[in-house]
Amino acid sequence: MPRVRELEVFRLPLPFGRRSESLLVKLTDHGGMTGWGEAISPAPKTWSRLEETLAALLIGVDWEHPDGVASGDSAVDMACWDLWTRMRGVPLAEAIGGTRTSLMATVRLTPDLSVESLVSRVNQQICAGYGHVTLDVRPGWDVEPVRAVRQAYPALTLAVDCGNAYTDLGQLVALDAYGLEVIERPFAATEVYTHAALQDEVAAAVAVEVSSTAELDDYLALRAARVLLLRPSSFVSLSDARRAHDRAAAAGWDIQCAGGQGAGLSRAATVAVASLPGCTLPCDVTQPPKQNQIVTPIVGANAGVVAVPLTQPGLGHDIDETRLRRLARESFHA
Repeated sequence: MPRVRELEVFRLPLPFGRRSESLLVKLTDHGGMTGWGEAISPAPKTWSRLEETLAALLIGVDWEHPDGVASGDSAVDMACWDLWTRMRGVPLAEAIGGTRTSLMATVRLTPDLSVESLVSRVNQQICAGYGHVTLDVRPGWDVEPVRAVRQAYPALTLAVDCGNAYTDLGQLVALDAYGLEVIERPFAATEVYTHAALQDEVAAAVAVEVSSTAELDDYLALRAARVLLLRPSSFVSLSDARRAHDRAAAAGWDIQCAGGQGAGLSRAATVAVASLPGCTLPCDVTQPPKQNQIVTPIVGANAGVVAVPLTQPGLGHDIDETRLRRLARESFHA
């Protein structure tokens, strides 16, 4: 039974924007075992709330399972899972019900200065071993680049991520002519009926991203999509993410796991969730910028394949604490 004797929390700036950061939690039990968790760009009040409440919630308190720690924070939940599974000597993927030993990966390509440059980048990724490519599209950068990539690579498995940027069906229905596998996040998450209308119009599967099972239920009720874009860091706990997986899989949906930012811990948890049996589509854990990575080995794809660490307990990666402390913007210890 875990009993935390000390904890540390770190704020780590990320190279994705001026306000982008990770919040990292380290838990240490009385035997010296540690567990780590990470939240990406947490809410502004999260830091002060954790500083005020985390010690009382965890230090010296016995708990039998991570679900028994009602922190309401994804970083704390992940750290509890990491500690709990390390104490039992089992990998996180196995503990949550994962069955896969390796994962196919998609590579995500952002808009480019020209269509020709984008096609060249697609070629580089195909040569690097990727068989699945996701293009970021936006109004004004959609039909032309997708057409060019499809003409250059007729057999390539291709998806688009719309970043919730569209408001009507027109351009998205036009994209469907180019043999897309998935149209991700076409509209604002609240536009459930618009998603349903699009899914009725296109052969491609519409993918939606939610942060709770209640949101997912709204989409399931209307058959408003056929793919769940499952980002574990968006849920308050890994158990909640697993429940969303179970509901989507039971409804016959495909599932794609995503989590490409951060210092490596959140990405490692994404890989564990992506090993669940219902995660049938290539995962999105594109190789991260190395300057902010604190885990070894770095979590990412090699020739389009991501290994699931099943020979080490917990998240399956070592933490470079010296590097973390050097990069951290702020920290507290209790």
